[in-house]
Amino acid sequence: MGYEVAISKAWAELENITQKKSHTVRFLNNEYSIDLEKKSILSLSGNVPPKTHISILILHYLSRKLKGLPNPTGEWISFKQLDGGQFYYSVFRKRVLEPIIKKYGDNPQGLISELAKRFKGKEVKQADASVVFDVFDGIPLFIKLWRGDEEFGPEANLLFDRSISEIFCTEDAVITAEVVASMI
Repeated sequence: MGYEVAISKAWAELENITQKKSHTVRFLNNEYSIDLEKKSILSLSGNVPPKTHISILILHYLSRKLKGLPNPTGEWISFKQLDGGQFYYSVFRKRVLEPIIKKYGDNPQGLISELAKRFKGKEVKQADASVVFDVFDGIPLFIKLWRGDEEFGPEANLLFDRSISEIFCTEDAVITAEVVASMI
């Protein structure tokens, strides 16, 4: 499905859910204003529209939020545990985990510093560096990073709260993780 079809469907779904014409959504370290009448999304910090794939995520999130978000379960699952995740894991690894490993594999504490500063992440005492942070309100991610040694190279994992399956389809979860990996 092309972006044009996906975004049209997302706007139509929102119009069927709410009469309110203006909403605000926080995504990572930015807030976005959503105007249903104008069918526009603008970053409140820069007054510019987000890229189309991020707009679709924001609209999908807002639709689910208006219907009622499930509470986070506190149970962390890997990408492989999402519907179809085992089949697309190699793509997920290449687009999400490898950039994190490349940037922070030799400096796991840098991951904690970056996520704590930019996304209000909270350090968790697991692996060599671990951080939990919300990508949207009510949607936490958990990134773990292990430093390499003489036998094995560095390794990372990005985990989702089990509730993600009730909020996003697997494709939206992947895109969310890709955006995070590209921004840290």
